[in-house]
Amino acid sequence: MKIRTLISVQIIVSAIFLSCNMEMTKEEKVLINSGTADEPFRVLLTADKQDSLILRKKSKMINMEKDAADLKLLVERLKVTLDVENGVGIAAPQVGILRNLFIIVRVDKPGMPVETVINPEIVSHSEETVCFESDGCLSIPEISGNSIRYSWIEVEYFNIDGKKIREKLTGHSRKDNFAAVIFQHEYDHLQGILFVDKLCKLFNGNF
Repeated sequence: MKIRTLISVQIIVSAIFLSCNMEMTKEEKVLINSGTADEPFRVLLTADKQDSLILRKKSKMINMEKDAADLKLLVERLKVTLDVENGVGIAAPQVGILRNLFIIVRVDKPGMPVETVINPEIVSHSEETVCFESDGCLSIPEISGNSIRYSWIEVEYFNIDGKKIREKLTGHSRKDNFAAVIFQHEYDHLQGILFVDKLCKLFNGNF
């Protein structure tokens, strides 16, 4: 009985800790609200020492209910930033918000809509890998290289409306579809990983 009680207490304490840990910090909220919905963020660069340290940190989960207003503004500003930077994806850590969120251009869908990915997980992936040509990053401008990627991935995440999505992403060709690569690239940012950490042994990039 004592053991069960102890386990129950541990579970409750862990749940409370996780819930508190998921809430955005005061500093994160200040950064998100430092501009209006039509103002882009400054993109962190690896060339800057302080920026680089942030980009190498692992992100935390998002509490979609408690941080709803800040989350909405964060996504809106990320979309503006992505448009200004002319990219196909950008993760929250790239603007200084260490949270599990990124937006991507769905190059595999008609009209290539920009979609929001929150608290994602890669639940399955191909055994084989491919060498994706000319991978690049907004945080490492003017540098590209060929990166090792899975040919397909199965993922779970929440969209901006709080709906849980599970889907299989394929594609690793810039000529038609490389949705799976975009997702993997942005997912890596949440782990503090950059594409230069996954360069193919033999590549023809300019890095």
